[in-house]
Order: sequence, then C-alpha cells, then structure tokens
Amino acid sequence: MPKITFMGAGSTVFARNVLGDCMCSPALCESEIALYDIDPGRLADSEIILNAINKNVNDGRAVIRTYLGEENRKEALRGASFVVNAIQVGGYDPCTITDFEIPKKYGLRQTIADSLGIGGIMRGLRTIPVMQGFARDMEEVCPDALFLNYTNPMGILTGYMQRYTGVRTIGLCHSVQVCSKTLLEELGMEDKLDGRVETIAGINHMGWLLELRDRDGNDLYPEIRRRAAQKNASEKHNDMVRFAYIKHLGYYCTESSEHNAEYNPLFIKSKYPELIEAYNIPLDEYPRRCIEQIEKWEEEKNNILNDGKITHERSREYASYIIEAVVTDKPYKIGGNVINKGSIENLPADACVEVPCLVDGSGITPCRVGRLPVQLAAMNMTNINVQLLAIEAAATRKKEYIYQAAMLDPHTAAELSVDDIVNMCDELIDAHGDYMKMYR
Repeated sequence: MPKITFMGAGSTVFARNVLGDCMCSPALCESEIALYDIDPGRLADSEIILNAINKNVNDGRAVIRTYLGEENRKEALRGASFVVNAIQVGGYDPCTITDFEIPKKYGLRQTIADSLGIGGIMRGLRTIPVMQGFARDMEEVCPDALFLNYTNPMGILTGYMQRYTGVRTIGLCHSVQVCSKTLLEELGMEDKLDGRVETIAGINHMGWLLELRDRDGNDLYPEIRRRAAQKNASEKHNDMVRFAYIKHLGYYCTESSEHNAEYNPLFIKSKYPELIEAYNIPLDEYPRRCIEQIEKWEEEKNNILNDGKITHERSREYASYIIEAVVTDKPYKIGGNVINKGSIENLPADACVEVPCLVDGSGITPCRVGRLPVQLAAMNMTNINVQLLAIEAAATRKKEYIYQAAMLDPHTAAELSVDDIVNMCDELIDAHGDYMKMYR
C-alpha cells in the first residue's frame, strides 16, 4: 500500500475529504497516511477526525501518523508515493488581512484575492519559498512521488513546481467537476444532467466550457445562452459575472463569479461603483469567509465528529481517484493543471493550463485540445501574463518582475497608476516581513 503525505493537514475539512476518500477506496484503504503541519492545534484536530473516520468507515486499516514543524517535515515525506499539498502560508492574520487592507488604501478593491490580482501575486510569492523547501526534501527522500497541488494561486504555484523543480506535479481544483452541473441547475435544466458530454479547457479558474451536449448529442448552448441572458436581465443572483461572459464571450467558465469579477478590468471599477450592485459582486468576500470559519471552527469540529460517530462518503475531489488510477493502472480522466507544451495551441508553451488528462499507472498524460476561440485565449492570456511574471519573480528574486506582474494584472492596471502600483507592491512586501524577505 502507498504512503500518502498530506502537507498542510491543518486544513482539516479538506484533509478529511481527500484522506477520507482514500479510506473509502479498496485499493487505498490500508495506506500509510502522514499528516504534516506547523500548527499543533489544527494538526491535532485533523488527527482526531481522521482517526475517527479510519475507525468508523475503514475498520482501522489505515496507519495514520502526525509530523509537526519543519524539523519533522523530511520524515513526513520520506518514502511517500503521493504528496497532497494544501498549505496556506501566513494564514488569515496577518497575511490575508494585509493583502486586502493595503490595496484598499490605494483604491483597489478585491473579492477573493487568492489566485490573481495583487493578492494572488503576493500569496504566490510568499508560498513558493516554502514549496521550494518541499521540493528539495522530496528530491532527497521521495524522488518518485507525485505531488498533487491544491494550493492557490494554482497557475503560479503549479507552474513554478513544474518548471523549476524536479518534482512530478499536477495541479488540482474541483471547479471543473461542478462547472456544467452548476450551470444547468442555475438555469433550470436539471433534466439535461444525466448523460451530458462536455469539453473544458483553459487555465485554472478560467477554464472554458467549450462544448456541452445532452445524451442525444444535441448542443445545449443555444438554450443556455437564451436562459442566461434572460436571468441576468430579470433578477439578481450570485453568478451574474459568468452569465455576462456567456453573453459577451459566448462561453461559461469553471470558477465562480466572485472569483472572476477580479480577473478582468470589466466589473470592479471605482469610476463605475454602480457595477458592484448591478453584478452582485461581494467585495472583501474572502476575509468574511475566514472570520466566519475561525469563529465557528470549534462548533464545526464538534459537528463533524458527531460524538465520535463521524462517517464519510467519497467526495468529488480528484486526489483519491488519481492515486487509485496510478496504483491500480486503471485509467481515469481528470481536468488537471499542467505545463502547456502544445495542449492548447494558441497559449504559450510554458503557461500552466487546465486541460483533460488521462491518469493510469504511467502517471498523468495531458490531452491535446487544439485552439481555443480567439476571445477565450485572449482572456486567458491576460491572466497568464501575470502568472508568468510572478513565477519569474520567484525564480530570480528580482523585484522588478513583481512590479511588472502587478502592472499587467488587468484589474490592478485598470484602477491604479504605475507609481501607485510600485508603491503598493513595496508596501506589501515590507508589511509581509519575513515571508517576503527574499524579494527585498
């Protein structure tokens, strides 16, 4: 049985889903599971919850061990066949607060700030040095392991690992799995769910639903476009930005409207504040979520444990299915984040793209998609530009690449002058202290 190491195991709910899924797989249920984190309290919470799942749904067949702190990191990784990454460097306080409050001083508002924009750039730059340490350890103690990255910013972190380390890396997100289902349910087309056929490709959080057909091969997009336009015109709802994509670009994309509102210069505009209400955009959404999760964690933990009666059903997350496909050599199809190398012809070869991939005993094999519609490739490029420059900043430690990444960010550039962008970057770098000391 394989050894599965979970980095950032204090992400308890996510660790429960991924590792609970593994315990539900006959091929993986006897795995050795290594839980690693730097927070002793959250690591202990995860150990309690996962031991309860192991007892209740798996007859205790998995072996679960915990590893606390950087001094034990190498042992957590030693001999691992698979490494799942779900770390958050700097946490809510101080880093997330900083990523929102300093840009706000300059008039730059954000919604989530974990994948793109100035918040995504800073999160990527403070996370890559930690992941460099993971890579060095893995190259020494588990050189053949597959690294499954769930941490955002996906395009920046996964792209860096794939280009600048020797670690086999795949980037994973659950937005692909729920994309067409969410769309059809929002439009009252649930009768089209069974047997549907879809194609999704692009970049993480902006993968495009290129094709959607029903079980009989009928194209669903004409009706989708009609209903989406009607819904946006007649009511307020939580997916108005993506429905505007359908109207103006012709296609729906994978990640939520609150994310996509800040991936372009079209919706969050200080000159047109009425757009925030018109498109129902939740500014400062991520800090609100963090506060709620922190305040309610003890209650949520107790509800999860349910007086020790916790159970688990296999989730939609890809990780366990990937591990199972590699271990058993039974093919499985995913939407994964890989270095492009021609999978999407009209995006750069060194971009991190999200495309269909085949998983089996030989690992991850990306599929060739061809060309995206030109307007969709253009939208992706505005985000890829930022990702490539942030990666270059991390690889070279040159501050000018940080400035350039921020200057080319579509939302940031639409709101701020060059001087303000440079000053904001400097202020953020200073405020993040030791997390960003390598960029001073």
